[in-house]
Order: sequence, then structure tokens, then C-alpha cells
Amino acid sequence: MSGDRTSESGPLAYADWRDRLEDGELVGLECRSCGHVTATPKRACIDCGDRILDTCSLPTTGTVHSETTITVPPVGFEGPYQVGVIDLGETKLMGRIRGDEGVEIGASVEFADTVELDGMPAPVFEPVE
Repeated sequence: MSGDRTSESGPLAYADWRDRLEDGELVGLECRSCGHVTATPKRACIDCGDRILDTCSLPTTGTVHSETTITVPPVGFEGPYQVGVIDLGETKLMGRIRGDEGVEIGASVEFADTVELDGMPAPVFEPVE
């Protein structure tokens, strides 16, 4: 088992992921053993369990895999608003979807901004015309 190995560049910590997201960059982790890509920081590959994960850039455009509208938002947010799971090709990422019209499953979207609550940012996507 490879549990004691670490990536040469070190694992992508949440703080690094958050800083890069706020700077307008989508990054994830790619497993060296199986090539599985995740869009958020993990300590081990969720597919094979290996701990050697390299930071990789993710595409900033994708398609809406699933979506829903939050009509009763949590404290700190105004609603209603739409959220979705965005298919970025090798991985998927959940984020807010901006736009007055709303989007349908299969619509093209691009990473546009972040929304933050209590120091925890989340990506915001908007429709691509």
C-alpha cells in the first residue's frame, strides 16, 4: 500500500485551493496511480486510495450536470438562487449559477466569480452565450 507516500509538490491544502479559487483559478488533484481527478482538496484518491496526488488546473468552462433552485437560503445568503453540479470533463464541481433566466441541464457555463460565507468561497458560474 502506498499510504506513506506524498506528492513531491505536497498535497493541495484547503487554504491553497481557496486562495487560488479567489484568484480566479480552478484547481484540483490528479492521482498519479490511476489518473482520477477531483475538483476539491482530498488527502487520498477517492477512486483507488493512493496518497500521491498532484495539483492540476481545471477547465473554466463546462456543462450543467444537475441543478436546483434554493428558495429558502441559509442565513447570510439572499435567495432564491440556482446551484448546480458542473461537469468539467474529468471531474465535476458544485457551484452557484448566476443569471436571471436560470439554466437547464446540459447548458454551457463558465467560471466567473466566487461567493463567500464565513471565509469559505464557492465558485460561481454563469451561462455561456
